[in-house]
Parts: sequence; C-alpha cells; structure tokens
Amino acid sequence: MHNNVPLRTACLLIAPALLVAACATTPPPGAPGLTHAATHAVTVTVPTIQRPQEESAQWWFRDGAAQAAERGAMGGQAKNVILFVGDGMSLPTVAAARILDGQRKGGAGEDNRLSWEHFPATALSRTYNTDMQTPDSAGTMSAMATGVKTRAGVISIGQSADYGDCKGALDAPMITLWQLAAGSGMATGVVTTTRVTHATPAATFSHSANRGWESDSAMPAEALAAGCVDIARQLIESPYGNGPDVLMGGGRTNFMPSTQSDPEYPEESGRRVDGRDLIASWKQRRPDGSYVWNAEQFAAAPTHKPLLGLFEPSHMQYEHDRPGDPAGEPSLSEMTAAAITRLSRNPNGFVLLVEGGRIDHAHHEGNAYRALTDTIAMAEAVEVADRLTSADDTLILVTADHAHTLSFVGYPARGNPILDKVREDKNGKRVLARDARDMPYTTLSYANGPGYTGASDTQPAGPKNFPHNTKDYQPAGGRPDLSLVDTMAPDYMQEALVPATAESHGGDDVGIWARGPGSAAVRGSVEQNAIFHFMLQSTPYLRAAVCAAGACNDDGVPVTLPVQDRFKASADG
Repeated sequence: MHNNVPLRTACLLIAPALLVAACATTPPPGAPGLTHAATHAVTVTVPTIQRPQEESAQWWFRDGAAQAAERGAMGGQAKNVILFVGDGMSLPTVAAARILDGQRKGGAGEDNRLSWEHFPATALSRTYNTDMQTPDSAGTMSAMATGVKTRAGVISIGQSADYGDCKGALDAPMITLWQLAAGSGMATGVVTTTRVTHATPAATFSHSANRGWESDSAMPAEALAAGCVDIARQLIESPYGNGPDVLMGGGRTNFMPSTQSDPEYPEESGRRVDGRDLIASWKQRRPDGSYVWNAEQFAAAPTHKPLLGLFEPSHMQYEHDRPGDPAGEPSLSEMTAAAITRLSRNPNGFVLLVEGGRIDHAHHEGNAYRALTDTIAMAEAVEVADRLTSADDTLILVTADHAHTLSFVGYPARGNPILDKVREDKNGKRVLARDARDMPYTTLSYANGPGYTGASDTQPAGPKNFPHNTKDYQPAGGRPDLSLVDTMAPDYMQEALVPATAESHGGDDVGIWARGPGSAAVRGSVEQNAIFHFMLQSTPYLRAAVCAAGACNDDGVPVTLPVQDRFKASADG
C-alpha cells in the first residue's frame, strides 16, 4: 500500500470482498471512548432549507450522515451490527420494567439495571414522522432502516409518496441497511415477536405505500394492477443477495395460499389469494435451509444453515402467555441466539434486527403487566447477544421506535411493588396514598386507552380485565375503589384517563443505548434517522461497498442515497 495513502482511506477504496483481509492489520478498538470518537469526527455540510416544506429524502439522508459523522461514527471498526428495537418502549416503560425485574429478583428494584443499561453509550432519539407529531412504527423503523425520515404508515419509501399511493411508492423506494448488507455479501437476519410482515420487520426488506399490505389479499386491486407487491412476497423474493438468511417471528398466514390449512390451527387457513405458497418458494430458493413452525422443529434445525421460522398465524404469544402455546414457541432470547449462531458464520459479518414487538401491543391493550414482562424478555435477549458477541467487533444498539402514554405517578416508597397501588411511608408505616377523593391509585396508569373505568358493552363500570375489546363506553362515575383489587394480577388493566379502543403512541423522545465499535458516537439528542448512519458509518466493510457505488464524499462518508440497482443480484443470479 502506498505510504502516502491513509490506511482508512485505502480501506474504503478496496472492493468489499477483499476489505476484511486487507484491513485486518488495524485492530479494532475494544470499547472506544469519547476521546476516540472525537478524533474521528468529520464535518458534513448540510444545506439550510425551509422546514418542513423543503425537506426531502436526500436532505434527510445527508443530515443524518452529518449527525453521525460529527460524533465520530467513522472511527468504528465493526464487523457485525445488531439493532434491538423495543416497539413502544418508552422511557417510563424502561424504568418500570427495570424495577419489576429487580423486584422479581428479590431486590427493591430501583437500583436494578436491565442488560442494555450497562452499555457505556446513550443518546435520545427524536421520533416524529415527517407528517405526524406522534409517530407510528412504519415511519419510525423506516427512518432507522434507510437513514431517511418519512411519513407515518409507509414502509421504507420517501416522504414524496402519499400514504396508499402505489405509483408514488414505486417512484420513491429507499434502500435499507439490510438490503445494502445482503447485496454486499454480508449475512442478514430479522427476528421479531410480531408477524414478520408487521411494520418494524417489514421495513428491512420491503417497500410499501401502506404498512397494511402484508399479503396480496390486503391490497386494493388498483395497487396490484399498478405493480405494487405485498410485503410477504417482497421478503421472500428479495433481489438483494438471497434476502434474509434468518427470518423468524409470526405471520404464517400471509405466506400461505387460502386453500391451505394452518398446521397448528387447522380451522384457520392462509390469506393469499394469488395461489402462491411463499413458504415453498423460500424452500426452493434455500434448498439447504430449514422451515420451522414449532419449538421442537426450531430446536432440531441445523445451526449452520438458513432458517425461516413462522411460529403463529399472526403475532407470537406474549411472553407471559408463551408457556401455554400448544405447539411451543421459542423465546426472543432463543431466537436471538439462533440467529447470531447462524449469521456469525459469514466472514464478511452480519446485520441483524431483533424486535420486542409486543411491548407495543400490550400498551395498546392497556395492560402494563404484559408490556413490562415483554420488555424484560427483550432485556434477556440483549444479554444473550452481549454474551455471544464481542465488543471488539460487534456494535449493538438498543432503542425504541416510539413512546406510549404509560405514566409513572405519585410518590411510592422505595421498593413499593411497581404494579401495585401507591404506598407512602408515614410515621414509620407504609400506608396507601389517596387521591383528592380519598381513593387509592396505582403507580402506573395510561393517559388514554381501553382501561377507562366507565361501563362498556362488554365489561361493567370499574376496573377492566385484559383483554377489553370495545367501542362503546359510558361516562365514568368517578374512579373505582381499588382497595380490594389485585392490581398486580397479569390481567389487570391500568386506569386510563381518556376512553379509547386502543391506547395511543406518545410523541416523546426514546432512548438509545450502545456498546461496541462506533458506540461512542451515540450521544446527545439525535434525529431517529441518524441511527442508520451510526450503523453504516461504523461498519467499514459495508461503508466501502456504499462508497464503491459512488455515494460517499471525499472523506469517505456516505452522504448520498445509494443507487439500489448497484446492490441487486443480476437477472441471471
């Protein structure tokens, strides 16, 4: 190598297939600190525009690149990247889950730490969509997957396309980190507890004007006629490499023809009306891979081959309910371990998404117990990933896509059970706290949702039990007396101030926690799309592939939207 060419720059110029061997002489830093990040800070100029009117996909991409580069992400030497997304995991959710986990372990709870709270780097993520103050999961995960903020309800397309506009979506697809990785020879994986076609996992390998277009039967005829393809089909037929090497979660019916019965629930059938059996298509594309739909098959699958696991017709079970599943389902920790074991065999490294997706669903259903226990399950999965990988070569990021309206209220005494009623210390005794009407109340509550205490068409006035599905509420005649109510029961639903069929998202910032190469750049308050750039800039192999496609500036920073065709497999394979 020429003495006048800096090693980092030279590495960026090497073809991706040769990058690892060529740059192996530079050992990656074990846990780079703030000083290390500062020495790798790169300034990227961003045009001043009138916002929000002049925002565009290219502007968002460059602005996100600038945020990551100025914090030193270019100094990262990660071989692998794992993004954990706790769907709906607001900061109050993290705090409450931390306490519940600690109390389950026999402690007071407040001084406990969830696995990612041991990570050295933290930041705040601003989650708004380009058209919504309070965002949805489709737009937020699209920002993390593509480096471009976009509208609510759309999957990995630019904001120029309206929600539901098929033609606009076809004109504005944004290539994702997973597609870049698969198209560059890295291994890729997607693990979730939701349907794999749900908003967050869908954003890794698909593009859609409507997050609901999970199968062809969910799409309008005009969208199909215009050439739009459903999310399930895009996941299986991805032109980027072979698509995901590992894909696990729920949502079997979106891959099965309507003439086919579900293997676990024979009374249910597939949802596809185009006659395609996408599971069979995956097997044909991956003849050495394993398709599994229950715990026994999952445990028996070869650990060195591709894996497709679809464990439910729709979403997987909540962690609390998982032991009762008739066919058995792997835990999020088990799926995470299975993914890492397989993906880590690729010498070029891997990019993996792990979503604790049902945290969000439990919040929507007004049930803090299941939201917190699913958060703890995700913390256990992060612990597994931390143990199975090295901070020397694997960047792990933990974040949420958006917040929820869960509130942490009152003045409970230290160690008070987090799901219980508020108890205060008074004159050496622990007594129930009382509201202005002399009624006890819980530490956790929701600003809105199905836990509203007025009578409904399915449950009487007073505390509600999970699940509570209704659209018909009567005005509440004051708060119920909770003195004799077991508010720590798994099916107890926290009180909600405003009646709603489903509790809503929150617009507040969420946390980012990180460890590994490039993690020191994760600090301050950043736009959510900067998370993509933290991951890309910290991974030299992938960054070199993007630069080779002409998307980098003179400093080697990817600042231009990559051209998709450069990363797609040729027609003849």
